Amino acid sequence: MDPSYLFIELLSVLCFVLIILYYHHLQSKKTSPMEPTKWSVLGHLPGLIANIHHLHEWSTSVLAGAGYNFEGQGGWTGQLYFITCDPSNVRHIFTSNFANYPKGDVFAMTFDILGGGIFSADGESWRRQRVKVQMLMADPRFRALTARCSHDKVEKSLLPFLALAADERRPCDLVDVFLRLTLDVTCTLICGIDPGSLVTGLPVVPFMRATDVALGTIFLRHIIPVPYWKLMRRLNVGPERKMAVARRTIDSFVDDLIARRRDRPDMLNLNEGANTGYADLLSSYLCQENDTDDYSTGDEFIHDTVLNLLVAGRDGMAAALSWFFYLVSTTPRVEQKLLDELALVVASRDDDGGMATFHASEIKSLVYLHAAMCETLRLYPPIPFEFKTAAAADVLPCGKVLKPGDKVLFFNYSMGRMEGVWGKDCKEFRPERWLTEEGSLRYEPSYRFFSFNTGPRTCLGRDMAFVLTKTVAAAMLWNFAFEVVPGHVVEPRLSIILHMKNGLVVRVRRRAAGTISRVVTAPT
Repeated sequence: MDPSYLFIELLSVLCFVLIILYYHHLQSKKTSPMEPTKWSVLGHLPGLIANIHHLHEWSTSVLAGAGYNFEGQGGWTGQLYFITCDPSNVRHIFTSNFANYPKGDVFAMTFDILGGGIFSADGESWRRQRVKVQMLMADPRFRALTARCSHDKVEKSLLPFLALAADERRPCDLVDVFLRLTLDVTCTLICGIDPGSLVTGLPVVPFMRATDVALGTIFLRHIIPVPYWKLMRRLNVGPERKMAVARRTIDSFVDDLIARRRDRPDMLNLNEGANTGYADLLSSYLCQENDTDDYSTGDEFIHDTVLNLLVAGRDGMAAALSWFFYLVSTTPRVEQKLLDELALVVASRDDDGGMATFHASEIKSLVYLHAAMCETLRLYPPIPFEFKTAAAADVLPCGKVLKPGDKVLFFNYSMGRMEGVWGKDCKEFRPERWLTEEGSLRYEPSYRFFSFNTGPRTCLGRDMAFVLTKTVAAAMLWNFAFEVVPGHVVEPRLSIILHMKNGLVVRVRRRAAGTISRVVTAPT
C-alpha cells in the first residue's frame, strides 16, 4: 500500500477518535442528560438546529432537566440568552422590577413590522398608548359591540358554514375557519368594517397568507443572528425577501381598512360624548386627528395602532380556539361535561327549533367552559415565548446575575408543563384544576398562568378574547361534533404565534336532533 494513503487513513482514524473523545468530554460537563451539547465554537447552536422541528417540546425537556433555567449560547454567532420558565423570575421581571426590563431596541428591530405600536413601544409612548386603549376597551359601548359582533358572526357565518360542511360530509380545516372568523370580528371591532372572509367558498385573502409569512420570519429572527438576517434583508434574499413582499401586502390591507373607515360619513364622534353610533376603536383615533394636544395623530401612528391590535386579536384567538377543539375532540370526558353544562342553559329556554347560539350574558354562567379554555391556554399559549432585555445590572430570584443588555427568553409553553408549577398531571388536559371543591373558578396568579402576560403589560384584550372564544366554542359544541381526520398530524408551526403547522382537519357532523335548541337573541 502506498505510504501516503496509509498516513491519510491513520490520520482520519486519529481525528475520528479525537472527536469522539472530545464529544464524551463535553457530555461529562453536562449538568443534565437533556442539556444540549455546548461546542467550543458553535455553542448550543447544533442542538437547536437538530431539534428545531420540535422546538417547544425540546426546550421544555431542556428546562425541566436544568431546573427551569438555562444559559443558551450560540458561540461565534453572537446569540446569548438566559432561558427560563421559572415563575419567580417572571414575577420579578414583569412586575417587581418592571422598569428595568423594557422591550428594547432588539425587540423593536425584530418586530419592525409593528412599527411604533403598543406591543413594541417602551417608556412614555407605551404608557400613553396603553391608557388610550384601556379607556376605549373599558367603554360599555365597546363591550356591547364585542358581545353583539361575536354573537352575530357565529349565528350568520360560522354555524351556516359548518352546517354546509356537515351536510356535504367534507373535511374542514378549523384553523383556516378560525383565522377567517377572528379576522372578520377583529376588523369589525377595530375598524367597524367586516371584510367577509368567512363565507361559502372561502375567498383568497392575501393578508392572511402574508401574516403567516411575517410571523414565521420573525420566529427565524430569534434564531438567526441579528447581523445575518439584517444582511439578508439588505440584499433582499432568503426569508427576508418573502418578508418584504408580505409586509407590502399587510400594509396595503391595513391602509385600505383605514381609508374605508375615513370614508364613512356616519362615523361616530366620541369626543362629543354621543352615546349612539359606532364604538369601534378606530373611530376614536380618527376623531382626534385634529386635536393638536393629542399624541395619537398622524397616518403612521394610526396605521401601526390598527396593525398591532389586528394581529393580536386575530392570531391569538384563532390559535386558542384551534387548540381548544383539538383537545376537546380528543378528550370525550371533557366534551361530555361541556355538553352537560350547556344543556342546563338550553333547558331554561322555550324551544323553537333551529341551531342554538349563546349570548354573552349566558356565557358568564358557563364555569366549566371557562375552565376548559384556561386549561387550553395553559398547555398551548398563543405566544409560546417572548424575551426582555435588562437595562441595568440585576440579580434574578434564581440567582442569575444579569449585566446591562443581557437578554432573557421566557418559555411560556414550557411553564405549563412543569411538574413543580402545575403538578404531576401537568401535561394532562384537565379543566378541573381550575375549579374549587365548590365548583367556582380557582384563581391562579398571572406569573404562573402567563398566557395573558402579567404586570403592567397584562393583555388589555383578555375579556374580549374570552367573550369571543367562549361564544364560538359554546355554539359549535352544542350544534356539532368534530372528529380529527385519522392520520392527520397535529403539531405547532414554527412561528411567533402557536398556530398548527398542518391545520386542524376534522369531519363535522350535526348533533342529534334532541340536543338542538333555538337561536338566542340579544336582550333589548
